[in-house]
Amino acid sequence: MNTEQSARLNWFKSSYSGDEGGECVEVAADTTAIHVRDSKEPSGPQLAFARSAWTRFVVDLGQDQT
Repeated sequence: MNTEQSARLNWFKSSYSGDEGGECVEVAADTTAIHVRDSKEPSGPQLAFARSAWTRFVVDLGQDQT
């Protein structure tokens, strides 16, 4: 993904993220993928996940792993 494509995405941070900085990620979605980047380095590297893989990841996070 190039910088121009990245700029067109609607990036957001979790509502659990504070405004004091720290270790946060930003997420954006397009028609085919979910994109993830470091909020402190928005022009840096990004990861892209298939929507189905991201959905499975989020579902797994919500399950009790005990």
